[in-house]
Amino acid sequence: MFNAKITATGHCVPEKVVTNEDLQSILDTSDEWIRTRTGIRQRHVVQGGMATSDLAAAAARAALAQRGIDAGEIDCIVLATVTPDMFFPSTACLLQEKIGARGAWGFDLSGACTGFIYALATAVQFVHSGAHRKVLVVGADVMTSILNPADRNTYVLFGDGAGAVLVEPTEPGEQGVLDFILRSDGSGGKYLYMPGGGSLNPPSHATVDARMHYVHQDGRAVYKYAVQGMSEVSAEILARNGLSGDDLTLYVPHQANRRIIEAAVERVGLDPDKVIINIDEFANTTAGTIPIGLDQAFRAGRLHRGDVVLLASFGAGFTWGSLLLRWGC
Repeated sequence: MFNAKITATGHCVPEKVVTNEDLQSILDTSDEWIRTRTGIRQRHVVQGGMATSDLAAAAARAALAQRGIDAGEIDCIVLATVTPDMFFPSTACLLQEKIGARGAWGFDLSGACTGFIYALATAVQFVHSGAHRKVLVVGADVMTSILNPADRNTYVLFGDGAGAVLVEPTEPGEQGVLDFILRSDGSGGKYLYMPGGGSLNPPSHATVDARMHYVHQDGRAVYKYAVQGMSEVSAEILARNGLSGDDLTLYVPHQANRRIIEAAVERVGLDPDKVIINIDEFANTTAGTIPIGLDQAFRAGRLHRGDVVLLASFGAGFTWGSLLLRWGC
């Protein structure tokens, strides 16, 4: 039996930046309205046909370069996304081809904003069982491709981006991933969803005219459940491992809303200086938020081998979860 650890990180966001001021010209909104309600001041947006697999490939290459290995050494790819390039082939297969990971198999995982934690927990099991030694985990989304530009309640919330980590076996004496909690509740699906495009409502003139291919959200309901869900799984995983907020080096929460993050931090009793918050820069990149935050923190020198790190997220489904680890880079 092997334990698993993160050995490398990488991320990619598009070059184009759209500020809150830019949105004022097309929406009935303002910089103050957006910042006070969400904490967002800008977001990165794709251009010229850039797809989820392109962002994922750039993030993966950055992680591989950091580790100093070739893509041919990867055994498996787990790619979390709700904005695949297309229904099939999977975006994981497209990513495999783009980075030259010819020895790897892979699949997409749909967990919305909790997708990266779901994917990371899955990769950990492949390594823990001894089935694989190098698993590439990617969270990537081009959320701007499914946003209604006339809906200020959703259009201002999201950006595009991708993050990647490499998961490998621990060395003797290392702990790696300590624990994870994964949850879902399908009764919350009516609060955050995209109704068009699937087998229930296949694309047609009627579905397009009804704007069914855009994100639909009940913001108040999602906020209430997100605060409760993220707080509970964060506190629970610490308690069952005999830890408190004082033992953490870093808390990396999903970046959906600054007020959600602050409420969860307060309820769990964490030091705000130990919390990664980058929603002001990137907005909500869905499956990309947590791996982007991890890569930023590591490259900024905020993470060192053996540090205790807690990840937590909440998303459509409803899905939510937390993962506790000792840093392995």
